[in-house]
Amino acid sequence: MDAGLFFIVVGAVAVAAVARRRGWPAPLLVTVAALAASFLPFVPEVDVDGHLLLNVVLPPLLYSAALDVSFVSFRRSMPQIRRLGVGLVVVTAGVVGLVAWLLMPSLTLPGALLLGAIVAPPDAVSAASIGRRLGLPRRVMTVLSGESLINDATSLTLYRVFAAIVAGATVSVGDGIWQFVLAVVIGTAVGLAFGIGLHQVRMRLDDPVVNGTFGLLAPFGAYAFAEHLLGSGVLAVVAMGLFVGFNAPRTSYTTRQQEKPLWLSADFLLESFVFAYIGLQLPRVLSELGTGESGGLIGLALVVLLVVLVVRPLFIYPANAWGQAWQRIRLRRWERAVATGKVDVWRERAARHPRARWIGRHPLSEEQLHSSLVETRLSWRDNAVISWAGMRGVVTLATALAASDLAGLDERARQAIVVTAFVVTVGTLLLQGMTLPWLIGALGVVDDAEGIEDARQVAAVRARSREVGKAYLRRMRTEWVRRHGESRLAVFDAFAERLVRVEASERGEGESAGSPTYDEFLALAKGWLAVRRQILLQERDAGNLSEEVMHELIEAMDAEELALDTRGALRAER
Repeated sequence: MDAGLFFIVVGAVAVAAVARRRGWPAPLLVTVAALAASFLPFVPEVDVDGHLLLNVVLPPLLYSAALDVSFVSFRRSMPQIRRLGVGLVVVTAGVVGLVAWLLMPSLTLPGALLLGAIVAPPDAVSAASIGRRLGLPRRVMTVLSGESLINDATSLTLYRVFAAIVAGATVSVGDGIWQFVLAVVIGTAVGLAFGIGLHQVRMRLDDPVVNGTFGLLAPFGAYAFAEHLLGSGVLAVVAMGLFVGFNAPRTSYTTRQQEKPLWLSADFLLESFVFAYIGLQLPRVLSELGTGESGGLIGLALVVLLVVLVVRPLFIYPANAWGQAWQRIRLRRWERAVATGKVDVWRERAARHPRARWIGRHPLSEEQLHSSLVETRLSWRDNAVISWAGMRGVVTLATALAASDLAGLDERARQAIVVTAFVVTVGTLLLQGMTLPWLIGALGVVDDAEGIEDARQVAAVRARSREVGKAYLRRMRTEWVRRHGESRLAVFDAFAERLVRVEASERGEGESAGSPTYDEFLALAKGWLAVRRQILLQERDAGNLSEEVMHELIEAMDAEELALDTRGALRAER
C-alpha cells in the first residue's frame, strides 16, 4: 500500500467515524466526501483492478453479513429473498440490456446485456445501516440483507455468461441455465464444507485468537476454491457464514466475544474504503467522457438509472401478490392433507428436504409443517421501502472496471459501461439513500407488535430457563450431599439462591472456613449458565424463540460467564 492509498483509507475512516458519531448514514457521507475530494489536486487517483477488488473486499463483507443474519428468519423469508435475489436481477439485466441496446446499437445486444448484469445487483450496506438506525422491522431487514447475500451470485453468473459471448464464445440459453445451476450447487457445497470444517475447529479449540484468525481466512478460501471449481464464490461464502452463524451459540463464549468486535472493525474499515473508492472514481469517469461523445454517454447513463429505479417496484409488487396467491394454494393443499389424514406424506417430504439436514432436525410436528408453508407477510408499506432500497455498490463498479478489459468490447462500449455503472452507483446511493429515511418516516414502517412479541418470548423462555436451572441445581444438590454431607448443605443452598437471583458476585474476604471454594462455586455457576443456554437453543430450534432475541439473551449470559472467569483470574493473581 502506498502512502496515498493509506491516507485515503484513513480519511475515509475518519469521515465514517464522524457520521457514526452524528447518527448519519456513513456510506452516503463517505461517498459525498470522496466525490468532493476527487477534485483536489493532491488526492491521488485510486486505480484498483476490478477482479482484485471483488476477490479481496467482497468475501469478508459477505461473510460478516451472513454471520449476522438469522438463519431461521432467512429461511422463512426465502420466497421473497429468492424472488429479489434471482428473479429481479434477471429481469433488471434483461430490461436494462434491451433499453441500452435500443439507445446505443453499437454496444451490441450481448454487450448491452453485460451492462444490464453489471448494474442489476443492489448493495444493501447503506440500506441496512439506514434501516438499523431508524428501527426498520426485522422482517424488512431480513429481506434486504438476504437479497444482498444472493443477488451478487446471480449477477456475477450472468456477467460470466455475457462476458463469454462478448469475447466470441457461443453460449445457448440452456448453457447459461446450466452454468447458473452448477454455480449454485458447487458454491453451496463448497460453502457448507468450509462451514462444517470451521465449526469443528471452533468447537475443538478454546483459543479465541486462533479461532478469529481462521474466521478471517476462511471467507477468502471458500470464495477462491468455489470460483476455481466454476461455482459461485459468493454463495460459498454466504452458505459458510449462515452455517457458522447458526451454530455459533454452541461454541465457547470467548470465541463469540472475540469474533464480534473483530468483524465490526473489519466491516467498518472495508465499507469506508469501498464507498470512498466509489466517489474517487469520478476523475476516471470524466476522462472517459472526454474521449468520446459525452452527451450520448450521459444520456444513456441517465436513462439506465431511471430504468433501474422503475423496474424494482414494478417487479416487487406483482411478485409479492403472486407469492401470496401461491401460498394460499399450498395452504389449501395442506388443509386437505390434514382433513384426509395424509400429513405423513408431508412429513416424509420435509424430512428429505436438504434444509432438514442443514439444521440437524426435521419439522415433524403439524405446527412446524404448517409454519414451513407460511412466508413472512409484507405490507404495501414494507414493499415500498424495499422498492426504494435499491442502492448499488462496489460490485457494480468493480465488475464494470473488470469488463473494460474484455477483448470483445470496443472503446466506445467500454466507455459506456464504465460511465453508466458509475452514474447508476452514485445516483442510487445519493438519490435513494438520502430520501430513504424520509420515506420510512412518512410511511411509518415500524412494528410495535414485534417488540411486544419479543417481550412475550423473553418472558416465556426465562420462565422455562428458571425451571430447567432449578432442576439442574436439585441434581447438583444431591451430588453435593453425597460429596460433603448434610453439614454443608446450607452453604450450597445459599449459593444456589444467589444464582437464581442472578447475583453471582464474588464473596467477601471474610468467608468462613466451612464455605465452598471459589472453584466449586465457579463450576456450579457455569453449569447453571450451560443448561440455560441449551434451553435457548432448544426454543430457537422449536420455533418458539426468534434468533435475534436468542442472541441478545446469550450475549447477556456470555457477560455473566466473562465476569465469573475474570473474578477467578483476579483471585489466582492474589
